[in-house]
Amino acid sequence: MPTQSKPRATALAAATLLLSATLAGCGGSDDSKDEDLSAQKLSWKDCPAPDAAEGGGEAPSPLPGGAEWQCATMKAPLDWSKPKGDTVDIALIKAATSGDKGDRIGSLVFNFGGPGGSGVTTLPAFGEEYAKLRTRYDLVSFDPRGVGRSAGIECEDASDLDTYFQQDSTPDDDAERKKLLDNVRNFNSGCEKNAGKTLPHVRTTDAARDMDLMRQVLGDDKLHYFGISYGTELGGVYAHLFPKKVGRAVFDAVVDPTETAEQGSLGQAKGFQLALDNFAKDCTSQREDCPVGDTEQDVKDRIAGLLKKLDSKPIRGIPPRELTQTAATNGIAQSLYSKDFWPYLTQGLEEAYDGDGKILMALSDSMNGRNEDGEYSNIQSANVSINCADDKARYDTEYVEKKLPEFREASPLFGDYLAWGMVGCTDWAVAGQADHPDVSADGAPPIVVIGNTGDPATPYEGARKMARALGKGVGVELTYKGQGHGAYDSKNKCVRSAVDGYLLDGTVPKADTVCS
Repeated sequence: MPTQSKPRATALAAATLLLSATLAGCGGSDDSKDEDLSAQKLSWKDCPAPDAAEGGGEAPSPLPGGAEWQCATMKAPLDWSKPKGDTVDIALIKAATSGDKGDRIGSLVFNFGGPGGSGVTTLPAFGEEYAKLRTRYDLVSFDPRGVGRSAGIECEDASDLDTYFQQDSTPDDDAERKKLLDNVRNFNSGCEKNAGKTLPHVRTTDAARDMDLMRQVLGDDKLHYFGISYGTELGGVYAHLFPKKVGRAVFDAVVDPTETAEQGSLGQAKGFQLALDNFAKDCTSQREDCPVGDTEQDVKDRIAGLLKKLDSKPIRGIPPRELTQTAATNGIAQSLYSKDFWPYLTQGLEEAYDGDGKILMALSDSMNGRNEDGEYSNIQSANVSINCADDKARYDTEYVEKKLPEFREASPLFGDYLAWGMVGCTDWAVAGQADHPDVSADGAPPIVVIGNTGDPATPYEGARKMARALGKGVGVELTYKGQGHGAYDSKNKCVRSAVDGYLLDGTVPKADTVCS
């Protein structure tokens, strides 16, 4: 999160894999100038192990029943304004439908968020969750341009990233503010240097056009789509650009498309504070003896005290690194993405109060894409690159300082952290595209838009705003009264029934359906 100009959620699958482990290019254009890229044939093969930019690890295991994951590479124009020019390779993954061919609807394309998350690694991690959807769809995902194997942008090496993610991201004086800005500038200059000609072409509009090419190459008349977190913004942009090509689409954990980067950061401050409040309430009301506080306020006060101490005196983390204030705040935020992570937070805080920051650091590492071998995926580098290419606003330290009281009121714990994150696009080499995305999609079919009342990263209000922005008769809002980031993967029967009914049978849920 410290590197994000407009902080958004990352997919939970990668975080879960990293936690369990820790706690237990561009192609040449010469041959494609006269090629109709929509007519290209994909060569599907057994998937290799994820590369370093995708997070590393083992090749995806077969699905229950023995179905193998298949991978391919699609060529897309590097610059969509020059479709006969240079190309970029887009990495894809697929699991063929498990049902009868006569019942097959087409491909269901997933984007799990970030921006910066690798769909090639995330879809297999969640594969069993979508077994019912696979009865009528090929499940497909991809690494968007700038991500993972799709010309993944690497801004700094692992050693530099270790230092960068440990830095003081909530400066208290002029010297600390200067150091923060210097670090941001160094990181951003590394992105420019290493990304080369890719950097101007990683906007969400570019990825949306890639998805329409993908639709054609996969042989589908319509794009059937499941977007989660930032994936909802990508889906909204696609619907705006290609309303007549939208098939059955679901947006879960919805980004508010009407907000600027600043408003998005402020909304997250409120969202993470709400999630922390819910964690504290759960611990003190559901347990006879909450190990991290006697009352809800005591839990929050003790966390605030820990972070204050870490600002000047880090504790041991995962050797040889120490747990700094920034890493601890990042780890706490990571744990609030899912109620399943709350036990990690409880244990991590309990140990940190005794001077051991290993668990909080492991949580922070999972947010930043660091594996147990000390290598990083490119999730944060891609996140910054895409956000800074999308977001027009650029914020300086003077502006942030004026906004600090508002952010602190929204969240005493996360306010400073998220406010200072707004300087992440300082001296970015590419101008941002817009204040916020255009998702108006007149003429598109119904799109199911799901908001979770306890979502920390994409606050609940964003779902209603997305539904309205899509247009009358397009956005169909569904509310899930729950905790964590997203609704479908909560396994709530009501949510599952509504989503499966729409994607599999075309039954549009009743507007304003509420699931709890």
